[in-house]
Amino acid sequence: MSPVPVALPLPALSLRGLSVAYRTDAVLWNVTWNSPPAGLVAIVGPNGAGKSTLLKAALGLIPRLAGEVRFFGAPLAAVRRRVGYLPQRAAVEWDFPATALDVAAMGRYPRAGWFRPLPRAEREAALAALAEVGMQDVAHRPIGELSGGQQQRVLLARTLAQEPDLFLMDEPFAGVDAATEEAIVGVLQRLAAAGRCVIAVHHDLSTVPRAFDHALLLNREVIASGPAATLLSPENLARAYGRRMSA
Repeated sequence: MSPVPVALPLPALSLRGLSVAYRTDAVLWNVTWNSPPAGLVAIVGPNGAGKSTLLKAALGLIPRLAGEVRFFGAPLAAVRRRVGYLPQRAAVEWDFPATALDVAAMGRYPRAGWFRPLPRAEREAALAALAEVGMQDVAHRPIGELSGGQQQRVLLARTLAQEPDLFLMDEPFAGVDAATEEAIVGVLQRLAAAGRCVIAVHHDLSTVPRAFDHALLLNREVIASGPAATLLSPENLARAYGRRMSA
């Protein structure tokens, strides 16, 4: 009797021929790539390479010129609760009158339902997410009074509170101090150990092999992808950045 084939885990994110243009300028061209089903993935490349655009186009936040996007083998609409998004901190309105707990609790509304009071159990889950990132002591402080690093942790807590299987993060370490970066890396590593997938736009090439398992090297198109420990070779970096570099 022939052995029963074992179904392999589906990629958390699958792109086929993804192209994006702003007016007449191509920002992404024919990007085809499969993420691993779990683990920590860095998207790296020079400024203007289309890294943030890739996440936004995959999520439907900006229009695609062409291409197909699948999350766990399905369209986003079918698995929306399994996908969480952490935007750049600069894109958030921090003058909004809300506390850190209010922001974290936003991650629970898709489960509890919008336009209704959040049940106590859901607020406790949001508080637990703040504790996961070390922000429980500022839960009731206005977000506008927090430092940049604290605000970034609160945004991460909001995404954690959603309990997705795939985290898409746009520069989660931008503008934070070393202690905050270390704390965030620890959270991401725990997510990966629990079988979640984290795909993060990242700009610091020197920390990629230490903080990530896999990497996608991008410059409007896919330059290379694979294990983070070996991907950033001088040859690959030269192809992406147009000159020889060392990782």
